Amino acid sequence: MNLLTVENISKSYGELVLFSNISFGINNDQKIALIAKNGSGKTSILNIISGKDASETGLVTKRKGIKIAFLEQEPNLNPDLTVEETIFDTDSEILKVIANYEHAVQNPEDSDAYQKAFEAMERLNAWDFETQYKQILFKLNLDKLDLKVRMLSGGQKKRLALANVLLNKPDLLILDEPTNHLDLEMIEWLEAYFSKENISLFMVTHDRYFLERVCNEIIELDNNQLFNYKGNYSYYLREKDSRLEREAVEQHKSKLLFKKELDWMRRQPKARTTKSKSRIDDFKEIKQRAHQRRTDHQIQLELNMERLGSKILELHNVSKSFEDKTILEKFDYSFTKGERVGIIGKNGTGKSTFLNIITQKESVDGGKVIVGDTLKFGYYTQKGIHVKEGQKVIDVIREFGDFIPLKKGKQISAQQLLERFLFDRKKQYDFVEKLSGGERKRLYLCTVLIQNPNFLILDEPTNDLDIVTLNVLESFLLDFPGCLIVVSHDRYFMDKIVDHLFIFKGDGIIEDFPGNYSDYRIYEGSKVISERESKAIESGKKSERTHWKEKDSSQKLSYQEQKEYNKLEKEIQKLEEQKAILQNKFVDSNLNGDEIAKLSIELKEISDNVEKKTERWFELSAILEN
Repeated sequence: MNLLTVENISKSYGELVLFSNISFGINNDQKIALIAKNGSGKTSILNIISGKDASETGLVTKRKGIKIAFLEQEPNLNPDLTVEETIFDTDSEILKVIANYEHAVQNPEDSDAYQKAFEAMERLNAWDFETQYKQILFKLNLDKLDLKVRMLSGGQKKRLALANVLLNKPDLLILDEPTNHLDLEMIEWLEAYFSKENISLFMVTHDRYFLERVCNEIIELDNNQLFNYKGNYSYYLREKDSRLEREAVEQHKSKLLFKKELDWMRRQPKARTTKSKSRIDDFKEIKQRAHQRRTDHQIQLELNMERLGSKILELHNVSKSFEDKTILEKFDYSFTKGERVGIIGKNGTGKSTFLNIITQKESVDGGKVIVGDTLKFGYYTQKGIHVKEGQKVIDVIREFGDFIPLKKGKQISAQQLLERFLFDRKKQYDFVEKLSGGERKRLYLCTVLIQNPNFLILDEPTNDLDIVTLNVLESFLLDFPGCLIVVSHDRYFMDKIVDHLFIFKGDGIIEDFPGNYSDYRIYEGSKVISERESKAIESGKKSERTHWKEKDSSQKLSYQEQKEYNKLEKEIQKLEEQKAILQNKFVDSNLNGDEIAKLSIELKEISDNVEKKTERWFELSAILEN
């Protein structure tokens, strides 16, 4: 069933054409992601199909009666309402049904109205609405229901807006970077929610694991052309590579044909017959195809990095608190050359404070932070670039010099550097205030990297960056020879870049885990299963000690249940062996992102199967214990 059709929409700002005459459709149960470079109009497309903005051409046709909800990057909420009041300040069908039911209860003489209200409550499962919204708010770490919206941070407002759209259960949900401002636990919960919910989605997101596990179709806007891929992110990567190979072959053929036709044109045929005129017209099209150039660039900067000394960065018994909230408690750590540390933890556990402490932007309550003499920080913060009025992109880079030194005595100009960061010559003379959010982040990242740091700190570097830029950044960081600390909610990015993790658990507890994020999730999952098994064994022993005289397990289970019980033990053991083999595969440093994603999905399926069979084994064990 078609929910929405987009026909020949266009958007431009003066001479800048974002996109023109693009068309696509959204059907029921589709979970579609839109992929495009920063600055190519992704958010503008979302605004147009949601009705927030108008297209210059074409039209958007919506199925009559469908409910559409739009989660913007910067939601507009009433600052005077509380968190809980915001939930009830929506045009929600469930809230209308609840109001109708309450009215019907107060007027019991109208039995027909009561019956209709009762049936509507049943149909929408509105009886548990309070439980539903409190559960979702709790999952999104919004448990202070009486807190005014004006007191919330930008991330909290985004999460509150997300809670609203989830509770309204629209037919079509449009999402602009839904995983921004969510911690890893929230992202995984949202991922699972969307995977099981019968809801149609159209989203823009850079989270590649989210794309892999939630989306069943990807639309790519590339050079003002739309390409549809009927599958998840892995499928998209394979098919895109095939498409680019075909395009390269076609372009080669076009060049050969162009050369042949050029020779004919140079002979300047005197007789301008209808046939020759047609051939001249065709030549123009051939020339255009032959001279097409893809604007993809790769960053290949061999920075002339300052040499790191033997003493890099040391933290000795460092403590830090804010009133009754402990961030660090006698924390000790000494960084070594080439370390690549990822930092994860729930929002509010002190990750950004930790970064400010090691860069000495924040003082400590106790202990020492010792910085080596040769250490040069490059610190990418969440605040982003400071935009000066009337400043152009090229001017931002030239503040650091006209040339940047590279290895072996080479250098690169400010213009060349910007080109490598996907800013073409024309874009370099745009005013910074005209750049999209992602383009500003890319420019800011450039200003941090060109200062030749030997200790790089990136606080949420992937927010608002497109997938093309993320791949380029990952390639750069993999070759970066200095120390690296990354705080990120992008699991794909973390898996590819870091070697070990600092896990901020709150109350000053920081765990050093030797592996990447997927390794950690596997470890945590196996720990939960081990705890359950230990409890089951302990419970079994206790029961055996208490009731061994009257216990007769052979007669407590039916014949089929006894067979199932014995079979489950063998199946669980076999799955655990498969799981261990898979876990060992993650040690291979040659794995690429696609292989990691595939292994992660396979491992999740096995872990889920183990958990399911273990729960059934517990059920049968409980019967044996009675």
